[in-house]
Amino acid sequence: VQLQASGGGLVTDGGSLRLSCEVSGRPFSSHSIGWFRRAPGKEREFVATIRWGARTTYYADSVKGRFIISRESNTVYLQMNDLKPGDTAVYYCALNRGGLSTVATSYDNWGQGTLVTVSS
Repeated sequence: VQLQASGGGLVTDGGSLRLSCEVSGRPFSSHSIGWFRRAPGKEREFVATIRWGARTTYYADSVKGRFIISRESNTVYLQMNDLKPGDTAVYYCALNRGGLSTVATSYDNWGQGTLVTVSS
């Protein structure tokens, strides 16, 4: 399974962007795809995750109510609304073979990141 993130860009405070994570291969229904981000000078941070089969979701408190993770066919989307400068980061998607998790070290098959910049 390989993952490729795309869709980043520059947006102003309060704007929206939709990130895509193209998944090649066939994850098991129990696997999950997670979105993480790393802001300049900060640790990698969990954003959201979705279970491949049941599409169960879980969000970080910092994005709950603003971001929506979803899956259509072999693409996992992260719809980001009401973006704030604090959301500026490189966003990555990755595969978890054990199910829903917020722990980055439980994920592998990390895709290349996509940069999101939110200007004030």
